[in-house]
Amino acid sequence: MSDKIFKQAPPVLKTARLTLRPISLNDLEAMFHYTSSKNVARYVTWDPHKSLEETKMFVELVLNGYTQGNHLLWGIEYEQKLIGTIDFVSFNDQQKCAEIGYVLSEDYWNQGITTEAVKKLIDYGFNELKIVRIQARCFEDNIGSQKVMEKSGMLFEGTLRKSMFVKGYHRNVKLYAITDDDYVKS
Repeated sequence: MSDKIFKQAPPVLKTARLTLRPISLNDLEAMFHYTSSKNVARYVTWDPHKSLEETKMFVELVLNGYTQGNHLLWGIEYEQKLIGTIDFVSFNDQQKCAEIGYVLSEDYWNQGITTEAVKKLIDYGFNELKIVRIQARCFEDNIGSQKVMEKSGMLFEGTLRKSMFVKGYHRNVKLYAITDDDYVKS
């Protein structure tokens, strides 16, 4: 991220079913539940967490980013339980462009939760942060994530062939984006 975005942790955002909120050390057990899953880790750049301590190190990194005003990561809370995270993995204030990333516990896949969270972050990005382009990427075999991006109003822009070296081999990555011109508030 290019600049400080907030003076502290990002603001709480609400949808019909979700609360997008800063994470805390109180979320360790819930976060470890999904970060230790091989099925979840299959679609991300990191390996499954092997210990609660590994998850704690990640949370502390995010908390430090909050205090520096440059970490845009929200916990996805559903029925008063942390079930995933969503963030602007990159944000360029000068170009007014950002990239969204997300991860969700497999216990909640195929329920529209990630799409709901992505739509909220897109809305926040365009209306509050005045971003002009928001993109997201996923591995070519991650059909679920492709559907999330499409349902969130993003358009497929192409396949970046062998663009990421992850877990020992080069992966094709699909790129989706939405611009402020494309965006229609629902």
